[in-house]
Amino acid sequence: MKEYSHESVMADECIEYMNIDKRGTYIDCTAGGGGHSVRIYERLGDEGLLIACDQDIEACKVTKDKLAKHKRKTKFIVLQENFVNIDKVIEQYCPEGADGILIDLGVSSYQLDNRERGFSYHNDGPLDMRMDQTKDKTAEYVVNNYTKDELVRIFYEYGEEKHSRRIAEAIVHKRKEHRITTTGMLANIIKQAYPPKERFAGKHPARKTFQAIRIEVNDELNVLKEMLPKAAFALKKNGRLAVITFHSLEDRIVKDTFNELVNPCTCPKSFPVCVCNKKAQHKLVLKKPMVPKTEETESNYRSRSSKLRVLERT
Repeated sequence: MKEYSHESVMADECIEYMNIDKRGTYIDCTAGGGGHSVRIYERLGDEGLLIACDQDIEACKVTKDKLAKHKRKTKFIVLQENFVNIDKVIEQYCPEGADGILIDLGVSSYQLDNRERGFSYHNDGPLDMRMDQTKDKTAEYVVNNYTKDELVRIFYEYGEEKHSRRIAEAIVHKRKEHRITTTGMLANIIKQAYPPKERFAGKHPARKTFQAIRIEVNDELNVLKEMLPKAAFALKKNGRLAVITFHSLEDRIVKDTFNELVNPCTCPKSFPVCVCNKKAQHKLVLKKPMVPKTEETESNYRSRSSKLRVLERT
């Protein structure tokens, strides 16, 4: 197995704003390479508990090995689990709730750099893109089986790709000749579909389309929408939920969900007083999202688009 390397984004900031209690229970919903999990674990005492989850079995193995090397009495549990099931995790392992929950929505460097996982348009490999490799739907299935209109929709909605129709038409045309099976084949089709003047200007033409397909394969946005309220109400009093986003679609979901939780009143604005009796049970810890420091973006270019938002249970 290729070595699992990944540099956690805004690790210091996450630890600071999660306000770690050494006796607390903390859940890292996206363990990845174990970077955030290890930092949380190091700050827990013997009475603390860390639950690290990831839907990628390789990430779980790496995180478990890193935590075990500490040889401490502090308990930890590593689970292969999609974070949409956080309610089940809470019910089974900490029914009283969590003191802190962390979600890092970035794709790990290991996944991007490992050509066999099929996430990258830079490295030729099988069209896969599954976070959980036990699932059936792959990028190859999406590219070769979705209708032109379905492809246009996901490229536009999930990739915000202005050339979505041109790209979808090029894919449908090419797959009539032969099945599209590799990231290199797909990246080249997308590049050729772009207007000539834009092919070599700025970022890679396949960037947005690959993002869109990955989101579709893993149902990322729907899972996030379902998971966030579960996580927010799984917190103990004064517990905190920290979420790191990497693109505008997921950040908008986090922002809107947090605002709805902080302002749950559904009364029309014209009403002089609230009559729905929906009281806020959360507050924003950060009025505006935090972004990485210049030093971090210079040393880890994949952190450039990241934003950290933090919510507290009151």
